[in-house]
Amino acid sequence: MVTTHTAAEPELKRAIGPKLLLLFIVGDILGTGVYALTGQVAGEVGGAAWLPFLIAFAVATLTAFSYLELVTKYPQAAGAALYTHKAFGIHLVTFLVAFIVMSSGITSASTASRAFAANFATGVGWDASATAILAVALVFMALLALVNFRGVGESVKANVVFTLIELSGLLLVILVGLTAFGMADFSRVVAFDTPQDKSVFLAVTTATSLAFFAMVGFEDSVNMAEETKEPARIFPQIMLTGMGITGVIYVLVAVVAVALLPVGDLAASETPLVEVVKVGAPGLPIDRILPFISMFAVANSALINMLMASRLIYGMARQRVLPPVLGRVHEGRRTPWVAIVFTTVMAFGVITAVSLTPDSNVIAVLGGTTALLLLAVFAVVNVAVLVLRRDPAPPEAFRTPTVIPVLGALSCLYLVTPLAGRDPLQYRVAGTLLVVGLVLWGITYAVNARLGVKPTRWQDPDSFSSSGPVS
Repeated sequence: MVTTHTAAEPELKRAIGPKLLLLFIVGDILGTGVYALTGQVAGEVGGAAWLPFLIAFAVATLTAFSYLELVTKYPQAAGAALYTHKAFGIHLVTFLVAFIVMSSGITSASTASRAFAANFATGVGWDASATAILAVALVFMALLALVNFRGVGESVKANVVFTLIELSGLLLVILVGLTAFGMADFSRVVAFDTPQDKSVFLAVTTATSLAFFAMVGFEDSVNMAEETKEPARIFPQIMLTGMGITGVIYVLVAVVAVALLPVGDLAASETPLVEVVKVGAPGLPIDRILPFISMFAVANSALINMLMASRLIYGMARQRVLPPVLGRVHEGRRTPWVAIVFTTVMAFGVITAVSLTPDSNVIAVLGGTTALLLLAVFAVVNVAVLVLRRDPAPPEAFRTPTVIPVLGALSCLYLVTPLAGRDPLQYRVAGTLLVVGLVLWGITYAVNARLGVKPTRWQDPDSFSSSGPVS
């Protein structure tokens, strides 16, 4: 119960090559955000809805460079928690970072599962009650757990299918915009229509803090490092390529949406892209197809987030930051089955709580909270990459220019603060999660003390193996 690596414990299978990794990153970034948040972003800034997506892309890219240096230097499964622990060596901080990242995956996947259920009801013309929507969301999450359990190869192959489908939906929206060029009003694309209580700058930063939820996902891939072939070689090119693809798609979709549909109609709709194709292609049944494409898009987001959450729990358990039982790997499937069960049960609780919350915009609140939590983690990662320059790096490791993590840390910190115009409810949700994290840390500390386990720093970079550090 107290060992983190033994000869009898199976290793994770390296099943992800460059093509699968690219589709993993693209599929993780594209999804719930672009399909559901375009209207919310437009409601903040007006027709210039593409600008917050572009700024969010720039901020995310700064942080991606820091992640590239760290993942090629320490290709292990725990991601941001690993980097935080190596940089600062404070176990409480490490635990909180891990818990925050894991919680962001859970909240994102839970929101996506509810969106899946709502799109399902819309697509089949089912006037479902709130209870029925909740039931569909829970069944959907259970199915994701089964796919996750079967193995990363099966999970990432499912990601390939989902990514191709969601890409086809977004390309369909862009194509509709091109074919409906005559009816589009491109003058709206450069117009700012901000709320009366906000300046243009504050409206843009508020929209950016929300649009950032649509850009997160690239960091999930580092938690799959132990299951990736030659991570130091393929990660830099593949991650930056994937982010570039998604950034271009986001800007084009935002431009088409605003050009075809008035901002007020976009902001008022829970399925904004469906409304866009209704206007752009009124004689075609595209609007009846798009809800099903949206289902696959949000399913893809949920699947990858649950993959990330379970692998993060697995990585932390192997490092004794969480109880070692959470690091157990199934002998037959070679997947972290206990971590999968644990994260799925947590998701059930979040889905139920979100669905029973009255009079709240679930996508905006949870999406904004997810971005808030991850921006705080990204600020820490940008600082950690500078601190960890003290450690020697393998010859093949990526190195980012020093100015990039500095700018990344400052921009992430700004978007975390109330100066960015965030909804106060996001801070309350994030604060509640932090309290839960502190309680769980206390429980973990007590368990470790009972087992006689003393937390120690992770191994130096020259002494780790692909399956994790040797205890």
